[in-house]
Amino acid sequence: MEPVTWVKASEKAAHAHQKGKHVARKLRKWLWSFIESCSELPVNLYGTWNTCLLEKGDLAKEIHEHLQGIGKCIRAEDIIHFLDQPEIRQKHSLKKTISVTTAQHWMAMMDFRWTKTPLGQYIDGHEREDIEAGDRPVQEQERVIIWFHDESTFYANDHCKVYWVHKDETAKPRAKGEGASLMVADFISADYGWLRSACGQDATHILFKAGKAHDGYFTNDDILRHTKIAMEVLEKHFPNERHIFIFDNATMHLKRADDALSACQMPKYPNKPGKPNFGVNRNIIDVDGKPVYGTDGKILKERVKMSDGKLPSRGPQSFYFRPDDPRGLEGNFKGMVIILEERGFKDMDKVRAKCKGFKCPKDTPRCCCRRVLFNQPDFVNVQSCLEDFCNSRGIQVVFLPKFHCELNFIEQC
Repeated sequence: MEPVTWVKASEKAAHAHQKGKHVARKLRKWLWSFIESCSELPVNLYGTWNTCLLEKGDLAKEIHEHLQGIGKCIRAEDIIHFLDQPEIRQKHSLKKTISVTTAQHWMAMMDFRWTKTPLGQYIDGHEREDIEAGDRPVQEQERVIIWFHDESTFYANDHCKVYWVHKDETAKPRAKGEGASLMVADFISADYGWLRSACGQDATHILFKAGKAHDGYFTNDDILRHTKIAMEVLEKHFPNERHIFIFDNATMHLKRADDALSACQMPKYPNKPGKPNFGVNRNIIDVDGKPVYGTDGKILKERVKMSDGKLPSRGPQSFYFRPDDPRGLEGNFKGMVIILEERGFKDMDKVRAKCKGFKCPKDTPRCCCRRVLFNQPDFVNVQSCLEDFCNSRGIQVVFLPKFHCELNFIEQC
């Protein structure tokens, strides 16, 4: 076997690892160092050259201070401009500044998130000087104030169920169910905050304990009473402004009068003598305004006549025969055929009473008597009890869409 020189041996070793003469020279240098001193081994720097600059020294602290000095609206480019300053590059031994992508990555490392401004809600800022100054030039005009109404129910056993639990923590007994409830309802505006007088003596917030053994259940009558309190506060303490009430699209808010117009369940022909007369059911209320319950726990009902409609001539139309009816049908319901014929429709007795499941075909306005009556203006434009009550006091009511983004302001406070 021919002897191999020191240089050729190092080159073969480097070639075996697909390296060149530079690595061969390094191998010879490292070996001579090892021969001279076994303790002086070369240090492998693998993985150290990619260390983020934010982890070195006080650079992250200086960037934070720089961003705080800019204000609210900061950008990733602000870090680039900061690192591009000669004194900063010299202090931290930077050859060049960073890219936009790196700056965005650094923003995330410093707990910044690219998102919308976190929204709070319903601050009472009408006392601020800039707002008062901004209101003065337009005080001659009628000012419109929008009041939002909402309710929220709290339970005795409300508690946080998801949190960081230590591994040594043991289970603890807790009450079963939600416990007793307490409902809070109030009005609020962006201009004045909670609806109340300046001294706070007249306020609109109410507390309601639901349940048969307590205050009963919150109904449309309770909403009307609460709204009446609000209107009295507005008339007394805010008389020079126009007010609008905003309610959500709850069934309790949209309730119509018990005798309101409705084509549902109407018979096609008049009631026969001796048979139960068509009407609408209404809850029986005691002297305190509370519903009366029967022995079975259900609210007692009474049958009343439906209110009058309006003819195309805008005149009133009773749905029941007059007391002097020659056919002996006095007080009986007329039926949809006669009601529509009095409104000018012809041959309605040849039209069926209703489509199956009230699923009428499209573009067929005379498919059934119920559909024709359902589309009459006085049936379409029936207002809720809340709208009628507020309009009588000169206050407009607006209902939010059925599906809308909601942040309950009571739960936020």
